[in-house]
Amino acid sequence: MRQPERPHSPMPTAVNTEEEPQVHPDLELVARVKTGDLAAFEKLMRQYERQIFRISLQITQNREDAEDIVQDTFFKAFQKIDQFQGNSKFYTWLVRIAVNESLMRLRKRKAQKTVSMDEEIQTDEGSIPRDFADWMPNPEQNYNQAELAEILRRTIQGLPPGFRTVFVLRDIDGLSTEETAQALKLSVPAVKSRLLRARLQLRERLSRYFRVPSGELA
Repeated sequence: MRQPERPHSPMPTAVNTEEEPQVHPDLELVARVKTGDLAAFEKLMRQYERQIFRISLQITQNREDAEDIVQDTFFKAFQKIDQFQGNSKFYTWLVRIAVNESLMRLRKRKAQKTVSMDEEIQTDEGSIPRDFADWMPNPEQNYNQAELAEILRRTIQGLPPGFRTVFVLRDIDGLSTEETAQALKLSVPAVKSRLLRARLQLRERLSRYFRVPSGELA
């Protein structure tokens, strides 16, 4: 007796598991800005103005300069928005403008600067960094968080601008080594070298500040 034929099961439909790459929201805003959408640019400003101010302040160590740099950075970004091709993050491109503006401010002030921040003062007990002349440590003093933050800020301020800029972008603002290199138009090895030297100088200067005299350990 002939067995009835079983109905053929439909072939399973292939499921496309590949997800389309996500477009960064900044790129959508930039595209709108290029069409003349000012509201999109204002949104980018609100999103990044605090970060740009913080970077500018860390580099210039001057609040008024930093406020001006924020304005100049966004003004130039708007003027040159067509030059942004999306090869890097918009924020990285913005940081590059801010860093250039900050370094220009430092160069303008350099002519008025009569004493280098890195020159050391010679004393009977040896040399100490100039910015720490009145920072004689008191081993019995207990520092709260705000005081420690101020010590670190002034120590960072004493770094040469080139080292300070790399340190701020990489260790404070949290950019990757590659993003820092893009922002500063440096090679990755150059960023790593400057960052290492900045960290070493900071460690040395902070250890000088907090070093307890040997007599206090007895």
